[in-house]
Amino acid sequence: MPKITLLFAALHVLLMLALLAPISRHRHAHRIGLGDGGDKALARKIRVHGNFVEHAPFALLVLALLELCGLPAAATWAFGGALLLGRVLHAVGLSRGGGYSIGRFWGTALTWLVFLLMALAGLWLSLR
Repeated sequence: MPKITLLFAALHVLLMLALLAPISRHRHAHRIGLGDGGDKALARKIRVHGNFVEHAPFALLVLALLELCGLPAAATWAFGGALLLGRVLHAVGLSRGGGYSIGRFWGTALTWLVFLLMALAGLWLSLR
């Protein structure tokens, strides 16, 4: 059973809920039912959540497959931890502004690095 991935999936779900809550509060406070209503602050919150759901599910799927195929536990922990850190950094950075930020840069870089390393690990495990 992929218990390490399960832990990281659960932590990612908690992060997703933390990203959803400000959207719901903003919608309620400003009575915006659908879309962003032209509200730039809400549009940014929606984008932060959107970026998360564009990256996290596929990364967690690959992490689970790697764990099931025998990736050493240390590598599974490293990939899962780095992915979570990358997603947190990116969410914090993008939440604070739409331009360049240290969090957004390092969050993106770390997420992409994890994707690349997991792809290479997947190729190695599948072809050995």
